[in-house]
Amino acid sequence: MLVLMGMPIFLLELIVGQYSGLGPDQAFARMAPIFNGLGYCTLVVITLVTIYYMVIIAWTVFYFFASFTSELGYGSCHNDFNSMGCYSATEDANCASDETYFNKMCMSVDEICISHDHSHAINRTHCSDIRGNPVPLNNIINRTLATAEYFREYVLGMGDADWYNFGSIRWELIGCLLLSWIVGYLCVVKGVKTSGKAVYFTALFPYVILTALVVQGCILDGAEDGIRLYIVPQWEMLLEIDVWAQAASQTFYSFGIACGSLITLASYNNFTNNCVKDVLIVSFANAFTSVYAGFAIFGMLGFLAKQMGVAVEDVVDDGPGLAFVAYPEAILRLPASTVWSLLFFFMLFILGLGCQFAGVEAISCLIMDKWPQVRKHQVFVTLGICVTCFVLAIPMCFSGGIYLFTLMEWNTASWAIMLIGFSEAIAVSWVYGCNRFLDNMADMGMTLSKWSRYFWWTSWVIITPLSLIGIFVFQMSNFSYTYYEDYQFPLWADMIGWMIGLTTLAPLFIFGVWVVWKGGYKGKKLLTPTSDWKPQGEVSDSRLNLTKGPRDSETTLDKL
Repeated sequence: MLVLMGMPIFLLELIVGQYSGLGPDQAFARMAPIFNGLGYCTLVVITLVTIYYMVIIAWTVFYFFASFTSELGYGSCHNDFNSMGCYSATEDANCASDETYFNKMCMSVDEICISHDHSHAINRTHCSDIRGNPVPLNNIINRTLATAEYFREYVLGMGDADWYNFGSIRWELIGCLLLSWIVGYLCVVKGVKTSGKAVYFTALFPYVILTALVVQGCILDGAEDGIRLYIVPQWEMLLEIDVWAQAASQTFYSFGIACGSLITLASYNNFTNNCVKDVLIVSFANAFTSVYAGFAIFGMLGFLAKQMGVAVEDVVDDGPGLAFVAYPEAILRLPASTVWSLLFFFMLFILGLGCQFAGVEAISCLIMDKWPQVRKHQVFVTLGICVTCFVLAIPMCFSGGIYLFTLMEWNTASWAIMLIGFSEAIAVSWVYGCNRFLDNMADMGMTLSKWSRYFWWTSWVIITPLSLIGIFVFQMSNFSYTYYEDYQFPLWADMIGWMIGLTTLAPLFIFGVWVVWKGGYKGKKLLTPTSDWKPQGEVSDSRLNLTKGPRDSETTLDKL
C-alpha cells in the first residue's frame, strides 16, 4: 500500500502545493474548475481529524500527570476500579512457581483448577481436565490486564456506558484536553515558521524513548514468540480483504495524505525544492519507524502471552487503546519506571502535537487565503480554530466518548478518505493531464530518468486509481457494523458515522454543481486549467501568511 498509493499521492500533493503556492481549496479549483470542492473535502477531513486526534493527546497528558508517583497506578490491581479478574504481571512476578495472580492475590494454580471443576494443575498456566487433557488457565478464568482496566475504567471511565447511556462528563479529561489545546495554540500561533522548528524536536526525541522500549521488550522471557508472530509472513492473510483495507487506511493516516495539510505545507516550499527526494526520505522513515515500533509492542505481547498462558494475538484487543496497554507494560519493567513513564508520555504528547501543527496550519491557511484581510489578525484566527476544535471534542470526554471517537475514526480516515485520494489522482492524471503534470515537475528543476517518469506516470494514471477504487469496492462489499471491544454499535449510530463520512465528500458534489450552474464555466472549460493556474511567484498566497502584512516583508521571505 505504501508503493501502490502512499508514495504516489504523497508526491502528487507536494507537487500541487509547491508548484501553485496555494492551499488545496484554490489549487484544485484552478487546476480544473469542476473539482472546485475537492480542496474543501480535504479540509473537512483534516478538521475532523484535528478534533478527535487531540483527544488522544489528552489521554497522554492524563497518563503524564498520573505518572508523578513512586508506584505507577496502571500496573496495580489494588485500585477501586479494578475487577477481581485483574491481572498484574508485576504482581505475578512475586508469586511462587506454583501460584498465579488472581483475585488480587497470589493463588495456588492447583486450587484454582479444582475450584473450577478440573482435576489438578499441570503448571502455572494450564489445568488438567478429567480426561487428562491440558486446558489453558485463561479458558477457565477471566483475566484482564491491569493496564487495560486502567485505561478503560480510570482514564476513559467507561463503566456501563453505551450509546443509550453516554455517562457523565470526565472533568479530568476535559482539563487535559484544554491544556493540550493551550500548548498547541502557543506552538502554532506564530505560524508555520515556529511549528516547523518545533517539529525537529517532536520528530527526533521519540526515537530515544522508543529505542529503550524496543530493547526492553526484546529481552523479556517469551518476547521471541511475539516477535516471531510479527515478522513471519502469514500468506493466507493476503486473501483477507479487510487486511488490505486496514493497510490502505493506515497508509493514508500515517502519511497524512488526502487531508489538505501536505498541499498547504508544500505551498510554503521554495519553487525548486526536490519533492521526489522528500518523498523517498519520508517514505523510508515512515516504514522504518512503523516496523521499529512494532518490535516494542510485539516483544511485550509475547512476554505477556507466556505469563498468562494464551496466544499472543489474544493478549489484548487492538484499537486506539493498544499503545496505552502494551507500552505501559514495557515501562513497568524498566528500572526507574516512573522516570521512563514521564518521558514516554511526554514523548507521546509532543509527537501528537507535531501531527496537530499541520492540521491547524491547513485550516488557518484556508481562512487567510479566502479572506486576505484577516492575515493581520492571524493570532485570533488561530485562537478561533483551537477553541472551536476544543468545544467540538468535549463529547468525546464523556464516559461513552470512546464510542464517538471510534465512529469518527472509522468513517473519516477510512473509506471516505480513499475516495478523496481517488478524486485527487483522477483530477491530476486524467483531467489535468499526467504528462503536463510531469512537465510541471521539470519546470521546478526535478529531473526524472526515463524509468522514474514511467513509474510515476503508471502509478498516477493506472495503479493508484485502480488500487483505491478496488479497496473501496471490497470494503463496501464486506460492510460490518462499527464496534469497540465487544460492543457492536446500533444501526442509528452507524448511520451517524456514514453521515460523517459523506460530509467529507459533500463539498466535491456541492461545489461541482455550483460551478456548473453559477460558475460561468461550460463544457470543456470545466476540465481545463483556469488562467489563474500558474507557477507560484516570488510571494505566493501561502507565503504571504508568513508575513505580518502584505508584500513588504522580503527579509522574512529571504530567510526561508
